[in-house]
Amino acid sequence: MAASLPQKPGMAGMPAQQQQPHLPPSAASAPGQQPLPPQGALREISPVFLCRIGQETVQDIVTRTMEIFQITRATQLPNGVTQSQAMYQDRFGKLQEHLRQLALLFRKLRLLYERCVEMTSDLQEEPVELLPIVGEELLSIKVEPCSAAVNQERKEVLEKVRLKNHEMKVLMDQMRNLLWDVNAMLTLRK
Repeated sequence: MAASLPQKPGMAGMPAQQQQPHLPPSAASAPGQQPLPPQGALREISPVFLCRIGQETVQDIVTRTMEIFQITRATQLPNGVTQSQAMYQDRFGKLQEHLRQLALLFRKLRLLYERCVEMTSDLQEEPVELLPIVGEELLSIKVEPCSAAVNQERKEVLEKVRLKNHEMKVLMDQMRNLLWDVNAMLTLRK
């Protein structure tokens, strides 16, 4: 919680290909990770590679967010007791750093998304089978009405679903009331 996360390639808000141009591909990759493409192919990075970087970025965003919640959960609200000003400043500094890194990660994710959309825009074609065919008459499909047994079964299933939904709502209300009671008792104990 107190230690910051290790930086992965491309974590400083810029794409990975711009962050470490002076390192050879073997030196830029960590053990167990796929090496970065050679310098000549930096302009020709595949959308799959960008998506993998995006996935790692999303994982970093989730980790940072969890750390922010852990810091805020550990922070005691001011209740008249004086705490160390240095401790509050330390936590505030950590929160500010995490929020700054989170903003950079979101910016990086946005750039990756825009680059992927740009690279795959020619792949997104309209499906041809949904376009009306001009000049040809479409085959008419005869739809048979449902039988009485099917309609009756449908009504029964809908009624069962309605009953289950009502039961679940009643249970959720009971659980909510129970939690309120427990929280009220815990508050009174303090």
